[in-house]
This record gives sequence, C-alpha cells and structure tokens, in this order.
Amino acid sequence: MWDSSGPAPAYSSILSISDEAARVQALNEHLSTRSYVRGYSLSQADVDVFRQLSAPPADTRLFHVARWFRHIEAILGGPCGRGEPCGRQASKGRREQPQWSPPAGSPPCKLRLYNSLTRSKDVFIPQHGKKVTWYCCGPTVYDASHMGHARSYISFDILRRVLRDYFGYDVFYCMNITDVDDKIIRRARQNYLFEQYREKQPPAAQLLDDVHAALKLFSVKLRETTDPDKKQMLERIQHAVKLAAEPLERAMQSDLPAAVADGCEEALLAEAKDLLSDWLDCALGSEVTDNSIFSQLPKFWEEEFHRDMEALNVLPPDVLTRVSEYVPEIVNFVQKIVDNGYGYASNGSVYFDTAKFASSERHSYGKLVPEAVGDQKALQEGEGDLSISADRLSEKRSPNDFALWKASKPGEPSWPCPWGKGRPGWHIECSAMAGTLLGASMDIHGGGFDLRFPHHDNELAQSEAYFENDCWVRYFLHTGHLTIAGCKMSKSLKNFITIKDALKKHSARQLRLAFLMHSWKDTLDYSSNTMESALQYEKFMNEFFLNVKDILRAPVDITGRFEKWEDEESELNESFYDKKAAVHEALCDNVDTRTVLEEMRALVSRCNLYMAARKAARRRPNRALLESIALYLTHMLTIFGAIEEESSLGFPVRGPGTSLDLESTVMPYLQVLSEFREGVRKIAREQKVPEVLQLSDALRDDILPELGVRFEDHEGLPTVVKLGDREALLREREEKRQVRPVFQAAKLAKMKIPPSEMFLSESDKYSKFDENGLPTHDTEGKELSKGRAKKLRKLFEAQEKLYKEYLQAVQTGSFQ
Repeated sequence: MWDSSGPAPAYSSILSISDEAARVQALNEHLSTRSYVRGYSLSQADVDVFRQLSAPPADTRLFHVARWFRHIEAILGGPCGRGEPCGRQASKGRREQPQWSPPAGSPPCKLRLYNSLTRSKDVFIPQHGKKVTWYCCGPTVYDASHMGHARSYISFDILRRVLRDYFGYDVFYCMNITDVDDKIIRRARQNYLFEQYREKQPPAAQLLDDVHAALKLFSVKLRETTDPDKKQMLERIQHAVKLAAEPLERAMQSDLPAAVADGCEEALLAEAKDLLSDWLDCALGSEVTDNSIFSQLPKFWEEEFHRDMEALNVLPPDVLTRVSEYVPEIVNFVQKIVDNGYGYASNGSVYFDTAKFASSERHSYGKLVPEAVGDQKALQEGEGDLSISADRLSEKRSPNDFALWKASKPGEPSWPCPWGKGRPGWHIECSAMAGTLLGASMDIHGGGFDLRFPHHDNELAQSEAYFENDCWVRYFLHTGHLTIAGCKMSKSLKNFITIKDALKKHSARQLRLAFLMHSWKDTLDYSSNTMESALQYEKFMNEFFLNVKDILRAPVDITGRFEKWEDEESELNESFYDKKAAVHEALCDNVDTRTVLEEMRALVSRCNLYMAARKAARRRPNRALLESIALYLTHMLTIFGAIEEESSLGFPVRGPGTSLDLESTVMPYLQVLSEFREGVRKIAREQKVPEVLQLSDALRDDILPELGVRFEDHEGLPTVVKLGDREALLREREEKRQVRPVFQAAKLAKMKIPPSEMFLSESDKYSKFDENGLPTHDTEGKELSKGRAKKLRKLFEAQEKLYKEYLQAVQTGSFQ
C-alpha cells in the first residue's frame, strides 16, 4: 500500500492540471515517490483525484497510476461519476462479492404430439397441471384379438408409459369394452344356432341339402359384393365348401361304411360352419330371445383379450368400462341430447340431428375428417349390419344422421327406456362412459386411424351436444394401420394374425421393439423383414448388456471401482450426454421412438468400439462409466415396456415358467466353472494334452448352449460368461457349424501359401520385392514408406507362423 502521509498540496496541484494526460503523468510521478506500506487507508485527497479518472491508464509506463487506481477501485467498488457521492464498502478494507448473473441457458424442449384435430404436432398442455385424463377406445369383443389390436394397444401403452415415466405426468387412463354391438349380436346368435344344429346330428342327406341351401344364399351375397378383395375371399370359401361336400356325396352314392361317412360329415361341418351359421341366422335368428346368449360370447373374448394384453406387457387401464354396465348412463346421455335439441325419436329409435348440430354457431360437425361427411358407405358401416335396413334408413331426417339409441328387433338384446325397449348405438357408448368418468373435457382421446370417421367424429358431435361446448377432446391421437406383408389386414377378409399366434413366433419384447422401430402414427408392416430387424436389435443390445455385466462381475476393491479417466473415457462420456440430449429431443418430437432407438444403437456402437480398443490394449474398460450407460439404456427400455420385469441392468433372464432370477442364482456357479476350466486349459496347453483342450471346447460349444449358457474365450483375457436364450444359442451354434467347413477350407488354403509367395501375386500393388518376397516399391516405382513396410512385415511374420503350423500338421498327419 502507499503511505498516505505524503503532502496533500501535491494532490492539489495535480487536480489543477486541466489536461488529463498531463494530470495522469504528474500523478504517476507523485506516486513513484511514495512508499508502499500495509494497512494503508484512503485519504480524501486520494478519493478526489480518483474521481477525476474514468479508468486506469493503458500506457504500461504509467504502472504506478494503474496499480493505485485498481487498489482504490477494489475498496470503493468502482469509480464514481462526477458530482456523485463516493462511499466506501461497508467493511473498511474488505471486498464485497461481485454481482452474480445466471447463465443464459437454452430454451427447454417442449413435448409436441400429433393431434388429429389439427393434423399437426401441437405443444402438449394438460388442462390441470401435471394431471392427464385419457380415454382409449377398447375392442369390440366377439372374436380373438389380432395384430391390428396389438398395433393400437402396444402403441398407446408406449405413449402412456413415456408420458408417465419419462415426462412425469400423472396419467388417468380409461378404456372401454364394447360388449353390446351388431357384430356381437350376430356372432352370438350364429354360434348358438350352429351348436344346436350340430347337437341334432342331422343325417348326411339333410346336411348336404342344408349346405346346398346355404351355398345358394351365399351366392346371392357373393353377387352383391363389389369389393374385389372381399369377393375373392368369398369365392375361396365357396370353392372350399363345394370341395368338402364332394367326399360325402361320393360316400352316399357308393354306400361306404358309416365310419367313413361320419368322417366326411365332420369335415364338411367344419368347412361349412360360416355358411351354415349365416344361413341358420337368417332363418332362425329372430327366435333367439335369451339375453344370456348375448353376454356369454363377449365375456369369453374379453377374458382372452386381457390375457393377450398381459402377455404383451400392456399395462391395464386405471378404469375399465363395459357398455352393458353403463346402459342407464347412456339413456340419460341420449335424453339430454334430445332435450338440448340435437336428437329426435323415430319409431322407437333416437337419432342425432347432424344438420341441426352443424348449423349451430357453437358447434362444428366432422372436425377430424370434414371431407368424409356424407360418405354413406362409411356411415352405414358405423351403424352396423343389423341397422341398415330400408326401414331403419327411412326413419332418419337425413342420411347423415346416426343412431344414438336403436329399437331392438326380435333376436336382439334390449333394455327399457323412455322410447321403448332398445339398445345403445355404437358411437354413444364411448361418449356416455367417457363423459361420466372424465367430465366435459378430456386431455387425450386415442384410437385406431380407421375410427376417425364416422366413429370419432360422431363421438365429438354428440358429446359436445351434450355438454354444449366445443372442446370435449383437446388432443386426438390415432395409431397407424397395420399391414400383413404389405397387404391390408382385415377380419372380414380373414386376413389377420391373432396375438396368440404371433406370440408363438416372437416374444412380447420382440414385437414391442418392432413397434418402437416405427412411428406410432404411421402404417406398420408386420412382415418377416420387420421382425428380423427387431430380432437383430434385441440381440445387439443384449450382447452389450452381457458384456457390461461380465466387466462388472470382475472382482475389484472399493477404490478400484473408480479409475482415472483418460481421453477415451472423456470422449465416451461426452458422446453419452450428446445421445441423451438427442433422445430427449426425439421424445419431445411426437414421442419419436424410432429415432430414440437409433440414438441408443449409436451409443452402444460407440461403447463397443471403446471396449474393443481396451481389449486390444489388454486393459479393462472403465466399469463405472459403462455401468452408467447400461443403466440409462435399461431405464429407457423399461420405460418403453421392452423390459417386462424389474431388472437392475439389461434384459432379465428368468427360469422357464418361473419368476426366478436365473442370472443372480446360477452366475456364481458358472463363474467358478469358467475359472476352473481356464485353469485346466492352461495346464493342458503347458503339458501339451490336446484331448483335454478338445473336451474343454466341447463343453463350450456343445454342452453349455443346451443350457442357455455361452462361454467366450479371448486370447490373454478371462473367459466371458453369458446367460442367454437357449433357442437363440442353439440357432447360433448351428449357423457356426454350417459356416465352419467353409471357414476351415479358407483357412487351410491360406495356410498353404509360403510367406515368400504371399505378396508376389499382388502385382497391381507392388513392382519390386526383396529376396524374402517382401514388397519394397509400389506400382509407380516409389519406395514404400517405413510405416507401410512395417505393416507388411507384420503380415509376413503372421503368415510365416501359419505356414509353419501347416507344415507341422502335414508331418503329423493332421491334414490328408
């Protein structure tokens, strides 16, 4: 510090100098004469001169002034403006913390969902904080669930899990079961009438007469069919039934034994079931009056549906609604629509007045697919097969109107209501059940793409007519179609694969991975190529998890778990965080799981390169970093539902038919076996006992794969132990066995080449060689670089070793 005892008059003369440069020069000379002492306190003269300066001088020769200025600035907190009071800091001689400013950061990525109401990706904003109300259209349960159902329910399960477990929303998920519907009524009657017919055991002659009568009715249906795909399907059915009838006709004509005729009858009954059921329903369907017949069928198929969803690892809904249990609520819902002026009764049925609704200033009809309004074919499909007779159509004020409540005809279930006995229309079911549970406006409504019109457009109209609002659904999500090897999937065309059949070929995880590899809103082709991609992805990820588990099993003390990071670890960690950011952006972009899986694949590829480099250098990879990455990937796959059970890391390995954690149970024993085997192999190599080495290889290649265990031997490193799927390991073993002869032949051909001749044939690369056959010049006559020559020398030495092995084998008779 400067001694403050210097004469004040010196400062007065400095202040009197008008030229600033001259004033600073004089100040520098004055300060150079003053001594520097600790504990220096400012004088008023110091402050007065300091106030005349705006900044320290840039000229390095004036360092006395610069040092003096910074010292006073630190005490006073900065120069004061002219005429402003200049106060010292609160504590004399002590500094205050500088002002802190937060980092600018980057704007957060917002979740956007493809909204069918706008046909664009909209920022997702729930109506009530983090709570999300969601209604999903469930199945109409009259037959086995198929891959079309899986397309919707797995996709929505993925979306639901991501919103809940990744974005942290509190999702209330509601789904319905349609157990009252035209398809159910017709199928229940047909099944009932056909079983009655079978129990009567009609004579062969009567069966043939009935089949011919059914074929005649079927021919009328065939002639009226215009859809080429459906027509072709019906023609195949007709042809198959005619072929099945011929053996029985021949048996009757030839008076064959009764056992033969009985067999022909059973075959004909099985083949003609659909035709006979339809014929019986047309003749006797109106006589079916027992309501329990109409409830048994949907109850059975609903149970099968839930089993299928559980097998696919689809989360159950928070609440499930059935149409048959909500009939009173549906009746009240219809009544209020009528009271609001948007519905009218006609001949015991109630219809929605689309013209009245569309003309209202508050409402709009056809929000989802306005271009489809007036499509009579689609509208009639929505009404149901039993509800499109000429009488029914004549009851409407407009062909675009649709049924809210249907008067029941003979052979149909019914419930009492103000308009007479009847049953709910298809569209009103979801509106009444969702409205009862979720109120006047829900956040998300989901369903298949083919439900947009008329079903969902009619749902919107009647619900907004009931609540007198224009926002019953905020975000409408529709999953894409599913095709079978490029062809349209359809129950009516009998071109579908049941979920149970699909699960016989592939696991639930593999099916889910196939769905994750495609956008949830686009068409998905279920084919061998699609599933092969999913299988390869699963194998790729599983191999990574198994490798990391092997690294983590290596014994190490507590401090050894934390190793110094080199450039390789820093680079891998940077890639890890880059990929996590890319995953987050992809999930914000309409839950783009396809991109997410590709980013995860790229991260694993980066890890594999890192582990391979470490293995080549005979160094263990950094276990903590790899564990962090593997845990993150496990977490993401669990969020997607691709890991079915609780798993600390990777895909869990369970015992067949049990919940036993096979990995934690058997791995300690396998590790002991591996170490014992490695010790035996070492002794066998040292003592030159090839028979023991062969037994060791047989254990690895033949015995352990049968148990779902794989040993991987690596030169100079411990054996890697992996638990896997037995069938996959056996397929892998068979593939290796098929390739092995080709590989061995190629290896033998290479071993036969003397090292002095290995480069001589490569005249397109080299022009000169030394006495050993090593290249010395390239094709242009230029001498090879030292680096290239060194690489060629290594190849030469490796071939020299192979050739010696070949000569020894010939001498011992190993090669014929």
